[in-house]
Parts: sequence; C-alpha cells; structure tokens
Amino acid sequence: PAPGKNRVHLDFTTKDLDAEVLRLVAAGASEVGRHQVGESFRWVVLADPEGNAFCVAGQ
Repeated sequence: PAPGKNRVHLDFTTKDLDAEVLRLVAAGASEVGRHQVGESFRWVVLADPEGNAFCVAGQ
C-alpha cells in the first residue's frame, strides 16, 4: 500500500444524509466530496481529523 493511505475504508448508511454529514463535520470531520448515482443513491466522502477517509450513504 502507498504510504499515508487507509488500510481500511468504512462505509456507513443513514436515513438523513445531509443531517448526518452536518453532525460529522461539527464533530471534526471534513467533507472531501459528494457523489450521486441515478436519482436515489447519494454518498459523501469525509475524512477524520487524522485524514482517514470514510463514506456515509443515504438509505
């Protein structure tokens, strides 16, 4: 693996994607990017304060 890259990537789901992203950013995460496939599947890539990426997807 490349230095500094995550060795584990976590994905979470939530019923209210926008509210959960706001909660996580308020807790110290930073938003990396937003993605959407079709009309209904959206997810947001975030990073924790140490730079470890994780995703949160809407249900």
